[in-house]
Amino acid sequence: MLTFEALPPARGRGFAETWWGQAWLKALEDSALEGEQLKRGRRQARAGAVGALTVRPGRVTAVVRDRDGTAYRGDVLLPVLDDEEWDRFLAVAVERAGHIAALLDHDMPPHLVEDAAAAGVDLLPGIGDLEPECSCDAWDLCPHTAALCYQVARLLDRDPFVLLLLRGRAERRLLDDLQSRSAARAAAPAGPADDVPGPLPSVRADEAFAAQGILPALPDAPPLPDGAGPPPALDTQTPPAPGVDPDALEFLAGDAAARALVLLAQALGPGHAERPPSPALTADQDAVRMAAAAPPPSVAARLAAATGRSPAALERAARAWRHGGAAGLAVLETDFAPGEAELARATAALESAWDGLGADSGRPRLRAAGTSRWTVVGEHLQLRLGPDGSWWPYRRERSAWVPAGPPSPDPATALASAAGLDREPDGAEEDAREAGGA
Repeated sequence: MLTFEALPPARGRGFAETWWGQAWLKALEDSALEGEQLKRGRRQARAGAVGALTVRPGRVTAVVRDRDGTAYRGDVLLPVLDDEEWDRFLAVAVERAGHIAALLDHDMPPHLVEDAAAAGVDLLPGIGDLEPECSCDAWDLCPHTAALCYQVARLLDRDPFVLLLLRGRAERRLLDDLQSRSAARAAAPAGPADDVPGPLPSVRADEAFAAQGILPALPDAPPLPDGAGPPPALDTQTPPAPGVDPDALEFLAGDAAARALVLLAQALGPGHAERPPSPALTADQDAVRMAAAAPPPSVAARLAAATGRSPAALERAARAWRHGGAAGLAVLETDFAPGEAELARATAALESAWDGLGADSGRPRLRAAGTSRWTVVGEHLQLRLGPDGSWWPYRRERSAWVPAGPPSPDPATALASAAGLDREPDGAEEDAREAGGA
């Protein structure tokens, strides 16, 4: 017998998220003769009117209070499985390591329930299996026992072993029986080949190795390679098929290997991965990512055409990607509009970044060149504010603003990283263009 503390009032619309919890509710709702009793029971369960739940083989009990505080004892009965049915269930459960692994993880896999049903063992209740009893003397389901059933569904969501206890077996005994049967099955000698009717059923590797305590743990992962291997060298002596670019194929193979290495590092977990998994890229972002890897000229031309950019624009986008990935590309191509609070913080950061310097001692004069961009007056330098509050340095090259370094949380640091680069001569015409933005 187990007693569970009263569950808090239910939040949201549903009482069960797991498929087995929903199956319990379906048995309840299919068996109810009056829908109004179910509605009242749902309201009481949602309001937290059901007290502590006591679960034992064949019965779950709780005190349910009406609005006026009157307490009623509600019971819901469920037939227990007999010893023969439990034997069939255990025999089914040990046939697949995934069944045991799921139970150890407090999961109720659908294929276990289906296999058990095929062996004549119904774990989940069906129509008429839930028998209500209540001290309010209702002859059928009443709001109190309905509220109790809704709370049991929430309890089953947390722990499917509650259902197995209701059917007659406690968790510890059930797991001990499963482990002893699994060990006996593994130790059984193999019979003659002629006695084997066919190939043994297969088991997914992840299911088999997930059964901790029954099968050995997975071995340690192999060491991570220092780098991706070189792409295959295509035979340049043989003319390629029409439309096939050997340089492009080699580049794509090398790119795929480099991306696979990143995914492998992320999969191996802490100590290997240097960055978290990246979000999915759009086709345009992925094209810029490839352009940032210095592809052959033929590939760069294809990427520029695919993205609708000129070769020079694609090179600027690739430089932005190398400095900051998708975020850097967004800062290059989007003058985002900061909110009032963001703009106030940015203005304050610009005013305080060069505190302690006089007007002639390195403090730049800044002019707004957009909603999130500030140009240094008399210089071909610019600061751009990113949506995350970082500052990105830019400089003008051939009448276009290009990324000049990685972002920094400090505008002075960001600008200093660009100030040391070569700059074009000053000019009134270009100052006028600067005043109009990028």
